[in-house]
Amino acid sequence: MWQEKNRQLYRAFRFPDFRDAFAFMTKVALTAEKMDHHPTWTNTYNQVEIWLSTHSAGDVVTDKDHALAAAIDKIFEPS
Repeated sequence: MWQEKNRQLYRAFRFPDFRDAFAFMTKVALTAEKMDHHPTWTNTYNQVEIWLSTHSAGDVVTDKDHALAAAIDKIFEPS
């Protein structure tokens, strides 16, 4: 679940292994590029942490962040 902290949306994702975490990051990267909105993120083995804020709006959470968060959720939890 996404949380709003320090003027950013934040969520941590866990995977069975590094390969799955990296595959997720690759899919998110392609989606973020299409949306022209890029996350701040880290990856350590099977965990990916993502922070979203809109730099051009003064580093606050905007509709662009919520839209990317929803797209990331669909990648993580496909229907």
